[in-house]
Amino acid sequence: MSTPSPRATLRQLEYALAVADDGTMAGAAGRLNVSQSAVSLAVADLERALGVQLFTRRKARGVAPTAAGLAMLPEIRSLLAQAGDLHSMARNLGQGVGGTLVLGCYTTLTPYLVPRVLSGFPRRHSSVVIDLFEGSVEQVHERLLDGRCEVALMYETGILPEVATTPLHTLRPCVIVPADHRLARSDDPIRLVELRDEPMVMPDMPPSEDLFREILGSAGVQPRVAMTTTTAESVRSLVACGVGYSMVLHRPGPTTYAGLPLAYLEIADDVRGVDIVLAHARSARLTRRAHAFADFCREGLTPSA
Repeated sequence: MSTPSPRATLRQLEYALAVADDGTMAGAAGRLNVSQSAVSLAVADLERALGVQLFTRRKARGVAPTAAGLAMLPEIRSLLAQAGDLHSMARNLGQGVGGTLVLGCYTTLTPYLVPRVLSGFPRRHSSVVIDLFEGSVEQVHERLLDGRCEVALMYETGILPEVATTPLHTLRPCVIVPADHRLARSDDPIRLVELRDEPMVMPDMPPSEDLFREILGSAGVQPRVAMTTTTAESVRSLVACGVGYSMVLHRPGPTTYAGLPLAYLEIADDVRGVDIVLAHARSARLTRRAHAFADFCREGLTPSA
């Protein structure tokens, strides 16, 4: 009679994930509040059960995932999330969903969406804790695909094929000028051709620059870029002090941080908008809390909500 192969345990998976996140056995042991030998043994037993080496051990330099480890870590992370979801469901049976939802958010969207999430979602699901990560498009993609973020709020542009999205609502660009600009004297929408000879402050951040160049180009306007900047408030400040006009997707208020007045101008031309989306890895098996969050976003993050 052959000896049955050992099976991986949730504890072994948890220990291996801690090692991957920390990069050392000692650091993972400290995080888990167990001995280093317990972590090392659990990882070795897991590798034996799976039949692959998950980590290379580098003397005095910690550990690094092997190719097999890199391929399996997102699955391990997803499996542990599902196990946590099962425990939360059992604890909250008849009361709703619970646990920790790791939410990614593209940096420029954070001030517009996250306050609404943190004020609205807990009223529906008080047992769910939101753990926020904000970063660049590349950083959010990386965390979605390796499982460190379950869902993320992003713009539709530049989304990788491996990432699935649910549109939430569409933003329509507008032009922003100093409050005393000649075009701000009327409430009528402007034609983009009226900006042809004006200097522009160009936002140097996705999706704004590519989108705004495309919109202006479709109206026959070649932007005369006077200055570029990487933050939304810097765009507003430079416009307010007369460096040039710009275009924005959000309208946070009529003045800058320094109190300088601005005017937002509607565009008469037929311009395309940009969707805000809820994203997740196509390969991910979403937890109940992620599905609940998606339902909240579809209802609670619309422009009129």
